[in-house]
Amino acid sequence: MLQKLEHDCLLTNLRSLIDTSRSRLAITVNQEMTLLYWNIGKTIQTEILKFERSEYGEQVIDKLGATLQSEYGRGFGSRVLRRTIHFFNCFPDYKIVSTVSTQLTWSHIVELLPIQNKLKRDFYTEMCRIDSWSVRTLREKIGKMLYERTAISQLPDSVIEDSLSVVKSEDKFTPQLILQDPYVIDFLNLPKNYSETQLESSILDQIEKFLLEIGIGFCFVARQKRISVGGNDFYIDLLLYNRYLKRLVVIELKTTPFKPAHKGQMEFYLNWLNKYERQTEEDSPIGIILCTEKDKGIIKLFDLVSNNIHVAQYLTILPPKEVFEKKVQDIINKTKETYPLIFKNEEEE
Repeated sequence: MLQKLEHDCLLTNLRSLIDTSRSRLAITVNQEMTLLYWNIGKTIQTEILKFERSEYGEQVIDKLGATLQSEYGRGFGSRVLRRTIHFFNCFPDYKIVSTVSTQLTWSHIVELLPIQNKLKRDFYTEMCRIDSWSVRTLREKIGKMLYERTAISQLPDSVIEDSLSVVKSEDKFTPQLILQDPYVIDFLNLPKNYSETQLESSILDQIEKFLLEIGIGFCFVARQKRISVGGNDFYIDLLLYNRYLKRLVVIELKTTPFKPAHKGQMEFYLNWLNKYERQTEEDSPIGIILCTEKDKGIIKLFDLVSNNIHVAQYLTILPPKEVFEKKVQDIINKTKETYPLIFKNEEEE
């Protein structure tokens, strides 16, 4: 008879085998279901609709849906069939679908399909795939306009296509794909008149949510990182590391609009980190100055991009959708005026 310790050990091993097998089975089932829906959409589109929508085609889909639903269930009704056609039209390349289907569920696909802009849809697809977003996270990212707030959206289409192509083939990111403006930190529940210390403490209390908002691949390194120079001590608010960019990232928190002095302070921190903390396999550190407002006229006078400094506003309260969309669009327009090509120096390398 097995001793209790042996029994518990055996039970743990068996549970691990069962859980692992179930996980693999779930992945396989999801992949097969996603590919099935793609093939259904392709078949209906190419063999029945011939890439043309007509009243006859709509009637055919309704009839097919009614028959298939009676035989196979609600997952094959006319509404789902129309969705499979849309799926095929949005993702016509089988190789891409085959890859995506191993990492995204059909529920992820359903959230992506309403996005009409192809580059925007590709952006969310790749971010979701690389960072393993849940369906809920994907929905929240789309709802909070992550694409529009990311620097990549402000670049020419050809640059966006090239950047996303590199992500697809190499899982390699540039700062444009990660840095945002504005950042939404409405989860901090800050008091009306908060200090930088309160802001920092609230972020640390909600560090997981903050890292998710700040972008993909960020890891917490230190709070109030001390720098000693010439007998004087200086402190970095937050020090992060991005594993996709392979860079240290300085976060400076300001409860005021951007000021020229903020640039000098950040340059000092970045130069020190570059000399004393940067590892041989890492790229130069990046600095993010989070402030309540920024004046495009002041920003335009500084060569922030070549100094790896990103200035962004943060919102402690998420405004109504219409107001938020307008604010994001205003920021995009101002950024385009200030920097015709964001991170141009990196594109030319």
